[in-house]
Amino acid sequence: MFKQDIDLCVCVVVSMCFRTADDSAKVGTVVVSRMKMGEIEDGEVDHFTTDMHQKCTLVYESSHGSVNDKDNGPIMNAVFKNAVCKVYRFQTVDSKWMLVREQMAECTLSFSIPKQLIALYIQEDTCRIQELKDLGELSPHWDNLRKDVISRYDQIIKEYQDTLAELEKLTGPLFKPSCSKGQKYLEFIPINLHTQRMRVMCPRKTDSFYDVVTVGAPAAHSQGFKNGGLQKLLSKYESEKKSTAYQCIYYPPEQTAKAREILCVVSQLQPHISALADQLLQTAQQSSSQPLRDVLKSLEEKTEQFVHALKDELVKSALLALHAARPGYVSKCQSSAQSSPARESPVHSDSIPHHKEYDEEEWDRVWVSVAKSLNCVIALVDKLQEQDNNNQESAPSHTLADVITSHKLPVATVVWWDELAVLVQSLKKCVAEVAERARRSVSFVLLQEAACSTAQGLQLQQRRDAVFSQALAALACGFAMRLYAGLEDKGFLRQLHAVGLVAQFESLLSTYSEEIGMLEDMEVGISDLHRVTFRITEAASEEAVSLQPTVSGRRDHYTVEVPLPHHAFQALPEELREGKPLRVLPVLFNVGINEQQTIAERFGDISLQERINQKNFEILEGYYKSLTDTVPSECLPCFQTQTDIKELLDTLGQNVVTKKRKNVEILWLAGMICRRMNGIRLTSCKSAKDRTSMSVTLEQCSLLRDEHQLNKDYFVRALDCMRREGCRIENVQKNIKCRKYAFNMLQLMAFPKYYRPPEGTYGKVDS
Repeated sequence: MFKQDIDLCVCVVVSMCFRTADDSAKVGTVVVSRMKMGEIEDGEVDHFTTDMHQKCTLVYESSHGSVNDKDNGPIMNAVFKNAVCKVYRFQTVDSKWMLVREQMAECTLSFSIPKQLIALYIQEDTCRIQELKDLGELSPHWDNLRKDVISRYDQIIKEYQDTLAELEKLTGPLFKPSCSKGQKYLEFIPINLHTQRMRVMCPRKTDSFYDVVTVGAPAAHSQGFKNGGLQKLLSKYESEKKSTAYQCIYYPPEQTAKAREILCVVSQLQPHISALADQLLQTAQQSSSQPLRDVLKSLEEKTEQFVHALKDELVKSALLALHAARPGYVSKCQSSAQSSPARESPVHSDSIPHHKEYDEEEWDRVWVSVAKSLNCVIALVDKLQEQDNNNQESAPSHTLADVITSHKLPVATVVWWDELAVLVQSLKKCVAEVAERARRSVSFVLLQEAACSTAQGLQLQQRRDAVFSQALAALACGFAMRLYAGLEDKGFLRQLHAVGLVAQFESLLSTYSEEIGMLEDMEVGISDLHRVTFRITEAASEEAVSLQPTVSGRRDHYTVEVPLPHHAFQALPEELREGKPLRVLPVLFNVGINEQQTIAERFGDISLQERINQKNFEILEGYYKSLTDTVPSECLPCFQTQTDIKELLDTLGQNVVTKKRKNVEILWLAGMICRRMNGIRLTSCKSAKDRTSMSVTLEQCSLLRDEHQLNKDYFVRALDCMRREGCRIENVQKNIKCRKYAFNMLQLMAFPKYYRPPEGTYGKVDS
């Protein structure tokens, strides 16, 4: 009955189970497989059962081990663990057979990135407390507000320290299962974060692979969604802040953001300028004048950046407000304060009262003194170099170092060097004074923000921290996977340092009930990823611990460093080896597909989804313009389908504004565009388990059909096979200890056609 002239795969499988030394527990399984492509001889047919041939084209599988191929080099194995692999054979339109390997893995970044972020949150809030204390003596009103704010920060720090301590105790799987999404101590950990790679091997063709990161929607499940998510809560919070601002000075969000930016610039540039000033003195003793000129140029650039940042009017007005908060100022105005009502109108930053004894021009004179000190240094170095040139004309053996350091030279020359040292010290002193005043002024602005906050403000900060932590872990995972895959792709590396990458988050959340709050959380969390840049570094060794990405920075800006082994790092373009910050542009597209979305579309409100899709389409379109203006088309990957990116973008733009129920074509188009632009693909639903599995398997089969000529008669069979026996059903098993997707018949009737699993693979379960 099997006498057919077709190609099949001969597969020999050896499975080995490993147990602990005391034989008390099973720790893993390694499956060693050998496959042979070719025509099946008559005598070999009985090795394949009728059931396998008709129901599924799965060839072999391995669990909790690694597959022996180039996907699993030392870099990959350092970050991606506990792989599950499935291999299939599918027929192409020309009656050939392709091998398709699916590999799903956990990621060490699921826990390491959140733990690093929590430590950074603690460090930043501890510094904020010290900055508030450094404001000096304040009037009783402001001092009480300061004590209250410090108390709130202490509370956050204590909670974060407890959370970090609990996370440090954890051992076991490297992912948070969906059933744990509501646990408070795990709120910073992304839900069910996994990577999935599909590698396609066709006869006489180069292997192709397609990656996707699957993760539960970044959301604060432990805090609930009764009052909505971050987008709604933040809007309400800003309105309430204005109404309670009678206690303090109200600064709008853009000004408090500016204050954080200035604080960050001051913290970074002051030590940098001080170090360059010291280096200038040291370089003056070297044997060549060119290094001196180079250091002076760097010092000039950094000092100009410093001065430019502090010229902002916010600093000047904040200094005035801080002066007005001193005890002496309040005592002189007590009579007017006593006549005022107990509850006043909000005081805005543009209506701060001026005090006649405060010299408003003093601040201008202080920061201008920095520029003057720098100019004096430049002038003296020019003078020294001029003498160096004159000496070289008369005696070529004399250098600038000789002019400065020789005991045989005129006393006046030695005086000039001493004068340079005095000027350098003066510059450092001026910079330190300006930095201290600026730090106090913007710290006072941030005190206003915190003082105007209610207890809700504290909860919102914690909610935003947790959501951002989940989003960053997923993005860092996707960036690492995309970087490792593209290390030998010169076009990709050029694009990476020239314009950065796009990271496309696909969401399947509905706009009804609690999932609205999840989507509002997710929108803010992904938007906050704009504050993140990446940098590639050289690892200290090839040990797994040295290859782990790390995070640094504070809430207004974070940098993720991804280390590479020496040989891989040295092969990178110079721009990447020099540590250039790399930009990743996050975009979010959402289309709800379940029965709750049916209710939202017929009786509810889908404006949130429409706004998100329209806004992110514009961001994606802007990235495409930058990409085409900067990088030649040869740098982008080649696809079999001939539709170009511009045409796909036009179609996506039309779909975004079209009123159509469950328009999943938006997701398909966004995914195609992302892949064609070398982007990072991420797919989410509530727990990245059921709807996500339907989406990932559909995308994989669509890629096989469009790019690898999958026989149309095999499309549905391949789809059912991946959903029944593939990595995604293993993901369900890992999460809820059950091999069934959490759908019932009523829900499936509401799903778009190709998002429905095969019979026997679904049933209502607790998720």
